Amino acid sequence: MKFVIDDKIPFIRGVFEPHAEVVYLPGGEIRREHLLNADGLLVRTRTHCNKNLLEGTPVKFIGTATIGFDHIDTGWSESNGIYWTNAPGCNSGSVAQYITAVLLEIAESKGFELKDKTLGIIGGGHVGKKVERIARLFGMHVLLNDPPRERAEGSVSFTGIHELLHTSDIVTIHVPLNREGADKTYHMVNRRFIENLKPGAALINSSRGEIVDESEVVRMLRELRELRKLGFMALDVWENEPDINLELLGLVDIATPHIAGYSQDGKHNATRMITEAACRFFGLTGTEGSLSINPLNNDNLNLNPRHLSPVTRHPSPITRHQSPVTSHSFIRATYDILSDDRRLRESPGTFEKQRNNYPIRREFSVYTIDPFPEGETGSILSGLGFKNL
Repeated sequence: MKFVIDDKIPFIRGVFEPHAEVVYLPGGEIRREHLLNADGLLVRTRTHCNKNLLEGTPVKFIGTATIGFDHIDTGWSESNGIYWTNAPGCNSGSVAQYITAVLLEIAESKGFELKDKTLGIIGGGHVGKKVERIARLFGMHVLLNDPPRERAEGSVSFTGIHELLHTSDIVTIHVPLNREGADKTYHMVNRRFIENLKPGAALINSSRGEIVDESEVVRMLRELRELRKLGFMALDVWENEPDINLELLGLVDIATPHIAGYSQDGKHNATRMITEAACRFFGLTGTEGSLSINPLNNDNLNLNPRHLSPVTRHPSPITRHQSPVTSHSFIRATYDILSDDRRLRESPGTFEKQRNNYPIRREFSVYTIDPFPEGETGSILSGLGFKNL
C-alpha cells in the first residue's frame, strides 16, 4: 500500500510508515506521475484533486486536512469510485479565537465596547455557531444569515442579508466557496455588498479569498467616499494566494496570511480526523486499535494576571475606567494577532512560508489562570474556555 501526503500536514509523519510506503511532497507540487501506484492521497488546500491529477491512477481515498473542500472535484471523484473526506469543524475553535482577537482590536481601534454592538454573522456552520456564542459573551446583539439552514429550520432565527448589512456594526463571513447556484458565495463581497453596509461598519473575512471581489473592493477603498462607508476591514484569506494583492494589503486594517485556523489544536484535530478516516477506509490498525497521532503537550500553559499588561492602544473615556487588566489582556497573551499582521506587511512575498512556518498558537481552552478574575471579566474568560486553576 502507498500513500502520498502533503509534507506540511502536521503531526502525521510516522503514523502510516509501519503499514505502507509513504511519500511526502509539497502540496502544490503533487502531480499525476506521483500517484501512478498510490492508494491514498492526504492533502491540504494547495492540491487540486481533479480529473487532471487523478485520472488513470489507482487512488481510492482522498483526505483533506481542512474544513473546506472546494479544491476537490467531488463529483468527478465520486463518479470514479474515489472516496473523499474533509475535516469539518476541525479548526473552528482556532477561527473563533482569531475572530475574538479581531473583534477586540476593532473595539480598541474605534474606542468603543463590544457590548450592545450588533454583529452580523454570514454563515452559521461550525465556526459561525462558535462566533455567535462568543459575541453573546461580550453582550453583543447577533444577526445570523444562513440560507441553507433557514430553508431547513425556518426563518425565525435568521435575518435577510440586506437587513443584516444595514443593521450590523461588524460583519463577519463564515461561508463555503460556492461558485454557482442559489447559494453562490463567489464574489459575494462586491460594490453592492459594501454599499449596503451600515456607514462605518467593520468587515471580516476568514472563510475563502474568492468570497471578495478584490479588484472591485480596491476601487471602492480608493475613494474617500467609500472609506467613510467601510470603517474597518480584516482579511485572513486572499483571492490569488499566495500572490496577494499588495494594494489591498495596504488598504485593510488587519491582514494575515490565511492562518485563522492554524492553532496547534486545530491542526491536530484535522490530522487526527483524516488519519482516522484513512484507517477506517483501509482497515488499518495498530497495537491499540486505529493508528493515532501523538497528543499535544499542555504543560505549563498558565497565565498570571499580575504578569499581563493592560491593552490601551487607544485611550478613551471607556478604557480609562476599566480595570487595568481586562479580558483583552488575557486574549492578547494567548494570541497577538497584530504580530501576524506585522509579519505579513513586512514580507508579503513570503506568504506561503509564513503559513508553513507559523508560530505555535494554542487555543483558549488549554490555558489556566491563577488567580482567576472575578466579575464580568471572569465570566467572559470562563465562557471562552479559560480554566480556573
